[in-house]
Amino acid sequence: MAVRLRGVGRNLLLLLGLLVLAGCNGKSAAGGGCLACHAGIEHASATHRDCVACHGGDARAREKEAAHRGMFGRSNPSAPEHWDKSCGSCHQYQLERVKSNLMYTTSGMIRNIRLTWEGPQEGEYASRAGDVYAPTGSALQLKPVAELDHLSGELYRKFCSQCHVARESTQVYGASHASGCAACHFPYNDRATYRGSDATVRGRAPYAASHAMERLPGNEVCSRCHNRSGRIAHSYQGLNDGNNSLVPTRFGLPGPVMTSGTRNLTHIAPDVHFAAGMDCIDCHTSRDVMGDGYAYRNMYLQTEIGCEDCHGGARPPRYREITGESDEALRESRGYRMQMRQGMKMILTARGRAYSNVFYKDGAVWVLGKRSGRLFRSKVITGTPEHTVVGHGRMECYSCHSRTVVQCYGCHTSYDKTRSAMDYVKGVESAGRFSEKEDYRMLYPFPLALNQRGRISTVTPGCQTFVTVVEPDGTLSKHEYVARFKGKQQLRFAPFYSHNTGKKAIGCGECHGNPAFLGFGQHVVSGRNIEGTMICEQSADKPLDGFLTLQEGKVRAYSAITRERSRPLNGTEVRRALAVNLCLVCHDKAADPIYRKELDHRALNDALHRRLIPAP
Repeated sequence: MAVRLRGVGRNLLLLLGLLVLAGCNGKSAAGGGCLACHAGIEHASATHRDCVACHGGDARAREKEAAHRGMFGRSNPSAPEHWDKSCGSCHQYQLERVKSNLMYTTSGMIRNIRLTWEGPQEGEYASRAGDVYAPTGSALQLKPVAELDHLSGELYRKFCSQCHVARESTQVYGASHASGCAACHFPYNDRATYRGSDATVRGRAPYAASHAMERLPGNEVCSRCHNRSGRIAHSYQGLNDGNNSLVPTRFGLPGPVMTSGTRNLTHIAPDVHFAAGMDCIDCHTSRDVMGDGYAYRNMYLQTEIGCEDCHGGARPPRYREITGESDEALRESRGYRMQMRQGMKMILTARGRAYSNVFYKDGAVWVLGKRSGRLFRSKVITGTPEHTVVGHGRMECYSCHSRTVVQCYGCHTSYDKTRSAMDYVKGVESAGRFSEKEDYRMLYPFPLALNQRGRISTVTPGCQTFVTVVEPDGTLSKHEYVARFKGKQQLRFAPFYSHNTGKKAIGCGECHGNPAFLGFGQHVVSGRNIEGTMICEQSADKPLDGFLTLQEGKVRAYSAITRERSRPLNGTEVRRALAVNLCLVCHDKAADPIYRKELDHRALNDALHRRLIPAP
């Protein structure tokens, strides 16, 4: 009997140890302690059932003040001020990744704002100071954006900082969110109010809509932030806010969908992946969203996925087998509707790292919906006629398959020092209020240029800013000022993926016959000239919606393409692109055999082509 009791004692201690490790001490979950007041509150998850382990405080106290003493924040223990003691105490691996992540540091955004508004400057700044590591492995110190004492620092703190997870945003309809881990895993609703079963906080704000954790964030979580600037969350879902939605739409009525900033949205064709039922996280890996532990300079460097990963390109999709029980695909898929298993052939990202939900089986590539559990078959296009056109080797997939690209032209921003506004980073109101307006916005056609990978990509104004500064005495120290970039005052365009792709590509005649796609904007063709018609108010010879002009047969670039190694198309590339339009009159299908081989001018020197092709 004694032996049996000792065995039971050992088993009981083991069971208690497992409960503690699982995040449940049994006290606050048993109806006493915290739940005496917060009866009915949703459990965060099956493994997050102990209030004190996440929130701090004293579950044994009977008075509110004593019970809340020592809590990690009012309602959000995952805020960066506390996350080392709360989430990070169990999830250190994930926390260290997030600390270097661009959605937290926003260092890329701050750098680009400084470049646009101030010109090139030294130093790396972030939403909060921190020591991180560059992708090369070298140490990198990020200084706090609170120290930036100029226009771009003020712009970030009073305007941009509300959209990023280092700071809580509580007063923006449809775009409020918590800070830290809760920004994604405990999402707010449109009005940032709690709608759960805990009567003590029901209807109060700012709170998550529910105390139940979202292990896998849905599209609405991404939309809380990605609805401005490039508006990719809207475009993906087939929504468009036009000219800030201040211009009436059909029948003089506003759009049918409300969103942040007094905007209303109209419907356009959604992205083909959204239409199929895919969530943002079905394509984007956790390393895309939460980072991989390194501090990248720009979003495109942190993003590790590409269209070719699932659809193929010059070569079929690559894969590797799961061989070890500690494989990351196995660990991450534990929260999916279907778990990966040893021996499965996982598709690799553009960086050669395995997806946790995309695999090769029975001669096909399959994408698992992480939240839905649905399986989507990915069509592989390697070797198909439309994707083996000679000369298209430098094309990004979305250059042909984008349905729309949001383009905002003429962003006029005023900074008025006679008025005050909240500095969300410093937490105080100070002199200086921003306001903005724009000339116009469009979706199609969209310009193309070379991106940072040396490939032909869609681009959008980024940022095309005219700055006016009103001093405290009412005088203007800047009026419609354009910052210097690469040694001269010029507007900029940025490589951009709109997240509004379609299965059917745009017609060949569009890119090869419409100079707007090559960067000339709205225009008229006159002899050997292409003249822009959307004239910039700052310069009669620099159209607002383009970056190229053609004068007497010579191509000239007057605006820059940002990002390293990016540039507009040069004269040779423009002429070659437009020359194809001659062939398209007869050869209007991409599958035509002539597009499988290089152009041979001698083959055109026959009776038929001499009549069709004008002499140079």
